[in-house]
Amino acid sequence: MQHIYHLSHIDLDGYGCQYLSQKCFDTIDCYNANYGPEVPARLAEIVKKIEQDKFIQGDETERLILITDLNLTTKEGAWIEKEAVRIGAKLQLLDHHATGANAAERFAWYYLDTKRCATLITYEWLQKHYAFDKKNDLSRIVKAINAIDIWVSDDELFEFGKVMLGMISGAREIGRILFPAEDRAFKLSMIEAAKNLVDTEDAPIKLDDALHPTKKAFFKQEKNDTKDNLVAHFVTNLLTKDRQRLTIEYKGHKGILGYNVGNASIIGNASMVANPDYDFYMDVNFRGNFSLRSNNKLDVSAMAAHIGNGGGHVNASGGKIEGYKDSFVYADVRKFVQNYIDEKCKKD
Repeated sequence: MQHIYHLSHIDLDGYGCQYLSQKCFDTIDCYNANYGPEVPARLAEIVKKIEQDKFIQGDETERLILITDLNLTTKEGAWIEKEAVRIGAKLQLLDHHATGANAAERFAWYYLDTKRCATLITYEWLQKHYAFDKKNDLSRIVKAINAIDIWVSDDELFEFGKVMLGMISGAREIGRILFPAEDRAFKLSMIEAAKNLVDTEDAPIKLDDALHPTKKAFFKQEKNDTKDNLVAHFVTNLLTKDRQRLTIEYKGHKGILGYNVGNASIIGNASMVANPDYDFYMDVNFRGNFSLRSNNKLDVSAMAAHIGNGGGHVNASGGKIEGYKDSFVYADVRKFVQNYIDEKCKKD
C-alpha cells in the first residue's frame, strides 16, 4: 500500500497537479502553499502527519511526499530530505521554476523542467510510473493548463486556459487557510467541470458562461437559492461543525473566530442563528482588520471599541487589532487573537 502526501501551489497549475494525483491515488492527503515561508511550514505539517500515521498504522505502508509546482531552496531541500530519511518516506519534486536550479542540481529527487508546466510534468510522470490515464482522457485539460501557465498564446487551448486561470484565482468563496480540504474540493470540482467542456464548440465561452452555475452546483444542498445565500449556508455549516476548533472567549462570552471568511453581514449573522449558545462571531483578515456580529447576546460595538479602537452597532461592529501577526496556520491565528483579547481584558 502507498500513501501519498501531496503539496502543491495555490494557482491553476498547482491545483491541476492535485486534480491528477487525486484521480491516480486511492490514499492521498493534499496540502497547498504559496511561495515563501508557507512552504516549509506545510512540509513540517506533512512530516507531523506522517509521524501520526505511522504511529496509528505501523510501518508497512510506503509513504511518498510529492511536491509539485513549488521550488525549494537548498536549505529547505536539505531539511526535508533529512526528515524524510528519519520518518522513512520517499521524496519526489516536480517543478518548472528556474529559481529551483541550484536545488535541482543537488537533490536526486528534485526534477526540474522549465519548458513544461507542473501539471504536464506531473501528468507524464504519473503515466510513466503508475500507468495513469492510459486512454489519455485528461490530455486535453492538461494541455489547456500548460498553454496558459507557460503562455503559449498560439495554442488552440490558450483562451480556454485563460478562462480556467481566472476561474481558480477568483474562487475565494471558501477560505483555504480555515477550511483547506473544502476549498481544494471546490477548486478541483471546477477543473472537473472545465474538463467536460474542453472539447466543445466555443469552449472558452461555454466555460465562462458556466462558471456561475458551476459554483452554485457545488454549494447547493437541499434547495436552490442565490449564490451568496448558498455560500453563506455552506460556510456556516462548516463553522458550526468545526466550532470547537474555532472557539474564542471575551469576558466570559463565547465566540466563533473566522479567518479571511468575509461577507460578515450574511455569514456572521447566519452563524449566530445556527449557534444560539454562542454570543458573537468574529472574522479577522490578514491585515488584522476584524468584523464582529452578534444576535442580541453581546454589545459588539463596545467589544470593538475595547479591543480594536473600533465601533459600530450593538450587533454589527468592526475594528483593527494592533500589532497583528498574520499566519497561514489557523491555530496560530486563533492563539494570537485570543492572547490579544486576554491582554486587553487584563488591563481593565
